[in-house]
Amino acid sequence: MERNAALSARGINNTGSVHWNLPVEVLYEAAIRRGEAQLATGGALLATTGEHTGRSPRDKFIVRDELTDSTVDWGPVNQEMAPDTFERLYRRVMAYLQGRELFVRDAYAGADPDYRLRVRVVNEYAWHNLFCRNMFIRPPVAELASFEPDFTVIQAPGFQADPEIDGTRSGTVIAMSFSHRVVLIAGTSYAGEAKKSVFSYLNHVLPSQSIMPMHCSANIGEDGNAAVFFGLSGTGKTTLSADASRTLIGDDEHGWSGNGVFNFEGGCYAKVINLSAEAEPEIYAASHRYGTVLENVMMDPATRLLDLTSTALTENTRSSYPLEFIPNASETGMGPQPTNIVML
Repeated sequence: MERNAALSARGINNTGSVHWNLPVEVLYEAAIRRGEAQLATGGALLATTGEHTGRSPRDKFIVRDELTDSTVDWGPVNQEMAPDTFERLYRRVMAYLQGRELFVRDAYAGADPDYRLRVRVVNEYAWHNLFCRNMFIRPPVAELASFEPDFTVIQAPGFQADPEIDGTRSGTVIAMSFSHRVVLIAGTSYAGEAKKSVFSYLNHVLPSQSIMPMHCSANIGEDGNAAVFFGLSGTGKTTLSADASRTLIGDDEHGWSGNGVFNFEGGCYAKVINLSAEAEPEIYAASHRYGTVLENVMMDPATRLLDLTSTALTENTRSSYPLEFIPNASETGMGPQPTNIVML
């Protein structure tokens, strides 16, 4: 489908300029030109997210319809949204996007070609698009012309929901429709909502294909044995998986199939509070490179030197970089059946 027609089919019309699959250099220029981000010493792009410095689970909703009525464990975690409420919210977000410059990226979620998801991300912010370029798997250029998404992420951080009109808890909303294969992310600039929304979608669709989605990191030893590390955020998954003596598969989201274990992502989203070159040299080096997105990290305004010890904005300071920034990263993002499981 022609690109403008593809967006129109999603209700995205009458926009400003729409940029597709921009390279790193142009996204840097756009983010800085638009006042979204700053350049730090070493080359990383530094952005702040305002009110939300982490995910907003209490503002997350799933559309309850025939597809999800009996397949979702409804409750305080999986909050329901009526289909007509979602449709009204969707129309309001589409109206908000009219006249705005947009950044679109086509990518894959899932390193195993047998199970990968084709994802289209529509961003209001250029730096969010760079984040998605880092975090998802980039298709070969030849595949972009015929790319048809299985799932669409629409990020409109500048849109503020109205609880009385939109049925939300606050001005922030993450609303997922499995039937329409789309998620709306609005009222928050925290970039991690995009990757976690794709993970949520995979959590719903992959088990029926005999694949277990996992919140874990994974790597492979010199003997060819794969290990997976399960743990909540901040328990050390990224640090342990970046062991220089082992091959990194991924640091956060994986699937376990009959083929083995495979990364859902194409990048890492590392916590960097108190990060040091001595303790975590690979992550430290990656976090100072051109192409990396630093989220809510402080820097000296005069020298642009990073202060990785500062919690002025949040303790949840983050670094988003492509997997290839880690010297021992797997080229395929895939590994054999795990032989070691570590619970952190």
